[in-house]
Amino acid sequence: MFKTLIYEKKENIGLLTINRPEKMNAISNELTTELKKFLDKVEKDKDLRVLVITGAGNKAFVAGADIKELIDRDASQGREVTQERQEAFSRLENLQVPVIAAVNGYALGGGLELALACSVRIASDNAQFGAPEVKLGIIPGDGGTQRLPRLVGLGRAMEMILTGDFIDAQEAFRIGLVNKVIPQKKLMEEAMALAQKIAARPPLAVRYAKEAVNRSQEGDRASGFALESYLHALTCTTEDKKEGVSAFLEKRKGKFKGK
Repeated sequence: MFKTLIYEKKENIGLLTINRPEKMNAISNELTTELKKFLDKVEKDKDLRVLVITGAGNKAFVAGADIKELIDRDASQGREVTQERQEAFSRLENLQVPVIAAVNGYALGGGLELALACSVRIASDNAQFGAPEVKLGIIPGDGGTQRLPRLVGLGRAMEMILTGDFIDAQEAFRIGLVNKVIPQKKLMEEAMALAQKIAARPPLAVRYAKEAVNRSQEGDRASGFALESYLHALTCTTEDKKEGVSAFLEKRKGKFKGK
């Protein structure tokens, strides 16, 4: 179905692989188009509970944008391309299910920005992260200047973006860019284990919790508190809430239906 993506689904967990290993999985215009078509599909999948994203091979998650497409990019094309990718990454960020980035190698430029749009990031011990756009005479355009400061703080984000220098997995963990660093051979095992743990939780509670946390980065605290309160109230009306409380009191495993 796709040329640049591979999608597999096992039970209620999806695995999306960026599949351009000969180009270090660099983001091309074709890949962006296919990613949007993929999102059209998974946004309608009511059975999906968690999505995991990784890169083909063991060298790169996504090593930036396709440089060949950048050579002749003018202002009009630059605006169009970045708007397309910002839209796709925002759709991924706001997907109803959590998205785990299993970063297996380089996550640079657009690859870093893709990882930033995910809910959680797990890195292999050989992973490297960077926003090298300034070295090419441009700036990040796929959301990096907005998401990176919110995740690691203004000063660290400013340094990464202004120098274009890479950081390794341990430094990424230290500054809060990634949640865990895992030996490469065990990366996917760890990512799938986390996915399975989240998938076992009540689906509606997970969805609304993700929405509340995402919205915490926008607007004022009063609005955030109000949204949290309303979403909490909404979860109190669900069958899953009744099942969760009953299962806890009866000391058994809950059986959740997403209702």
